[in-house]
Amino acid sequence: MVGAGMSGGASEAEDTPGAEARAKSRVYLVIMDDTEEAARALRFAARRAVRTGGTVHILALVPRQEFVVFGSIQATIEAEARERAEDLARAAAGSLASESGLEPAVAVRTGSGPQVVREYLGQHPEVSALVLGAAAEGNPGPLVTHFTSHLGQLPCVLMIVPGGIDERGIDSFS
Repeated sequence: MVGAGMSGGASEAEDTPGAEARAKSRVYLVIMDDTEEAARALRFAARRAVRTGGTVHILALVPRQEFVVFGSIQATIEAEARERAEDLARAAAGSLASESGLEPAVAVRTGSGPQVVREYLGQHPEVSALVLGAAAEGNPGPLVTHFTSHLGQLPCVLMIVPGGIDERGIDSFS
């Protein structure tokens, strides 16, 4: 006899987009830049991934440059910004691999931070958690502020690593 509320078919959770992919392996998405907040988020995500048998995706953002009169100057500025983001993402991936043995997926995208993150999540339904680091003082940061105010619209869990926590603290609760 089937219990109340149970059916022989797929559950609601299995019917949601990406649920099957997320159930197979937890994927933690970290937005990488050169801040301490991003480094804390990456440390937390790496340790969670190791403990849960998951993996990490690193997304480096290249902000759109303000309009410059001379197109060649703007192209140079954008190319340099993209190169910096790629170098940062490669360094983070290398550090992650050497410390945890994980080989993260790395992507570099240009555009507005929240919009790029939403697009990435839409293209990667396997992502089970967006991991962000909050600043230790003042405003927690633009992505934390944005996604906490739009939490109901995310297709995954939002994890925020507090800015005041040190590596030892991250290691203990991850």
